[in-house]
Amino acid sequence: MREIAPLLTPPDTSVSVPGSKSLTNRALLVGALALGTSRLTSALFSDDTCVMVECLRRLGFTVRVDQSELLMLVEGRGGEIPAQRAELFVGGAGTAARFLTAMVGLGNGRYTIDGTERMRERPIQHLLDALGMVGVEAAAERGTPPVVVNARGLRGGRAMVRGDVSSQFLSALLMVAPYAQEDMEVVLEGRLVESPYVEMTLAVMEAFGVRVEREGLRRFFVRSGGRYRARDYAIEPDASAAAYFFAAAAVTGGRVRVPGLSASSLQGDARFVDLLEEMGCRVVRGDGFLEVSGTGGLRGIEADLSEMSDQTMTLAAIAPFANGPTRIRGVAHIRHQESDRMAATATELRRLGQEVEERDDGLVILPRPLRPAVVQAHDDHRIAMAFAVTGLRAPGIAIAEPGCVAKTFPDFFERLEDLRSGPS
Repeated sequence: MREIAPLLTPPDTSVSVPGSKSLTNRALLVGALALGTSRLTSALFSDDTCVMVECLRRLGFTVRVDQSELLMLVEGRGGEIPAQRAELFVGGAGTAARFLTAMVGLGNGRYTIDGTERMRERPIQHLLDALGMVGVEAAAERGTPPVVVNARGLRGGRAMVRGDVSSQFLSALLMVAPYAQEDMEVVLEGRLVESPYVEMTLAVMEAFGVRVEREGLRRFFVRSGGRYRARDYAIEPDASAAAYFFAAAAVTGGRVRVPGLSASSLQGDARFVDLLEEMGCRVVRGDGFLEVSGTGGLRGIEADLSEMSDQTMTLAAIAPFANGPTRIRGVAHIRHQESDRMAATATELRRLGQEVEERDDGLVILPRPLRPAVVQAHDDHRIAMAFAVTGLRAPGIAIAEPGCVAKTFPDFFERLEDLRSGPS
């Protein structure tokens, strides 16, 4: 259990946050498919990225790391999967599970992808159906991991994929498509959640030398024979991680700047500052930084978080300090993530004395006086980090299972303590 002491004075500081998990895992996969050695700088070292590194090694790739320098070196094999048989344990990493399932389809052999008990509850069947359309034999008994892939290469052709549960299915198909035996068309069925992550995927692919032809975010065409080129690639600071510190400024009336992150970030979560501005904060969008200053009061807002659903918990955790209701919508898919995030967030808000209405696709939070409580993290890093921010202003809050933050931000609580230091 980790007790969170309220800040005695508002923070006035800069905070450096680790590299983006989403960008690190995309760059690792694309770098492994490129020909030659790619050098990833400012990379994230966390549970999710370390399992990706270990899985690539189990597939026969050489990946060298220097955590002290935040450096990863990936020796790509030009689309070849060296191992013909591998058992891959992805822990709780959704990106690794979905991306590697598509990647091993390029191989020639039998591969198993498995994870934690929660990962065994997370859907992957839509991706397997799409892979089947382009020649990959992949099966999961319950539509969730473990997944068994009997690979003979990726034929290509036309694949239809749903995007209403996770954008990772679409991203996984796109990243491996250049190595299909034929041109590949990927068509999105229905609604797409978290579309900025698909834009991120396309940007990483292009940075490594493959440009995807597309019609908006509905139809994508990838020519066979395109190849990734090894390169040096700098990982942006993680916008999802930065949001907790921006939220801390909002609730305490302080000022927090995050260097290296800008309004032009590849990450959709960088737009969380727009919501804080709507709530009454001052935002500075600088050349190479974002900065948020709290103004002593917050307004309740209505927000569609379908494109940055990881911030559902962050917004919910600061909603008790607003002067009116906060309404969150567009996030039905978060029930299938590290926890049932909708139900878990509502449960913890009620534990803190808040009035919450849980809807099919979101939450309505009616602010009430906060009461002391031990917040249960539900083994979900984002719940632990979000409600730690609540404790920076409200006394008597502690976080159970604080170690779960290692999934994406191992030293989160130490960085949070840095807010107690003077101006920087």
